[in-house]
Amino acid sequence: MPATTDLSHPRILRAELLSIGTELTVGETRDTNAGELAASLTAAGVKVGRVTAIPDRLDVVIEAITAGLRRADLVVSTGGLGPTPDDLTREAIAAVCAETPVVDEALEAWLRGMWARREMHFPESNRKQAWLIPSAVALPNPNGTAPGWFVTRPDGGIIVALPGPPREMRPMWHEHALPGLRARGLGADVATRTFRLAGIGESQVAEILGEDLLRRSNPEVATYARAEAVDVRVSAVGDGSGTADELVEATAATVADRLGPHIWGTGAVTWSEAIGARLGELGWRLAATEIATRGQVAVLFGDVDWLVLDEIRAEASIATDDDPEPDPDPDDEGAGASDHLVAAARRLRAATGAEVGLAVRARERGEDMAVSIAVVTPGREHVERRMAFLGGSLGRTRAALTAAAVLLRVLRAETVPGDPTVR
Repeated sequence: MPATTDLSHPRILRAELLSIGTELTVGETRDTNAGELAASLTAAGVKVGRVTAIPDRLDVVIEAITAGLRRADLVVSTGGLGPTPDDLTREAIAAVCAETPVVDEALEAWLRGMWARREMHFPESNRKQAWLIPSAVALPNPNGTAPGWFVTRPDGGIIVALPGPPREMRPMWHEHALPGLRARGLGADVATRTFRLAGIGESQVAEILGEDLLRRSNPEVATYARAEAVDVRVSAVGDGSGTADELVEATAATVADRLGPHIWGTGAVTWSEAIGARLGELGWRLAATEIATRGQVAVLFGDVDWLVLDEIRAEASIATDDDPEPDPDPDDEGAGASDHLVAAARRLRAATGAEVGLAVRARERGEDMAVSIAVVTPGREHVERRMAFLGGSLGRTRAALTAAAVLLRVLRAETVPGDPTVR
């Protein structure tokens, strides 16, 4: 691939993605490749117009590639590069380019070498994986037997063919295909800012932002209801009125002003990362217990150094789902229940030596979930009750998210000497 940007062709601004394989269209395999590739191209300033899954049929693959090249500057395919008769991506690309594939001697030697190292017979059917056409350059695949293709057509259109297994696709894309595309001139001047929100629904977000923001095209403001948050994404393409960063910055400031109390993070940060970062700034650790959530708080936080869990099980006498210590009246939402939860968080700190104790209790109330959260730190004791939408497993998951939001808010209100958040 060339090391410098090729200015002889227009920049690559539009792409289409093809996921090839009958196993995808019949539901036997879930496609994760397309999402990763779309995110990578979007971040590079390329507009992905279509993501299509198609079966291993030569006529269908030829038609999809041909149509993609009419609409876009780049077509990226995954799958169909194996050695079997139903792996037809190479044949389809060759037909679209009106070129005849031939066995590349270097690729064949590499393939035969892999079998020779294992003292195994080389199946002649694998020779098709050494094919190239005149307009294609092979993309190395140290993780499998299927080299990719980087095809440059005379009209400037580009086809990138990648293997289907993610452990082969991912390194080939990032280490070989993407650098080659960048050398050709990949994408426009783009910028994005994503705000992560809690304690508010997507429809409420839209109402607060208003149509004046949500109907803009550049910058574009869009809302997304995720499992763990509501995201607001501000994106822009640089134009005569300013750079992409400048356009995003101005609109992002308006979004932050309107939604500030609900914003807990930016970008792709997770609850665990946000809480861990704040605990790191404070130099603290967290001990947590949860009642009637079936471990959803621990699942949300994950296996992290700042969370004391194993020690809790071994050393602390804390109320859990099956703790013999009786909770006050299970339907009591008054001071007695709150005091009990705060006491549990205190015992956690004492038993584990962690600076922060978190106790969470969930109880179904009608069709929703009542969540009580107690947070005890060196400087304060905080308890509050919330209602999480829905009951059952979804309610328990939302109970954990509610607890994370309360915990992060309390931690951000804490100050210690040298705290970088203190102004």
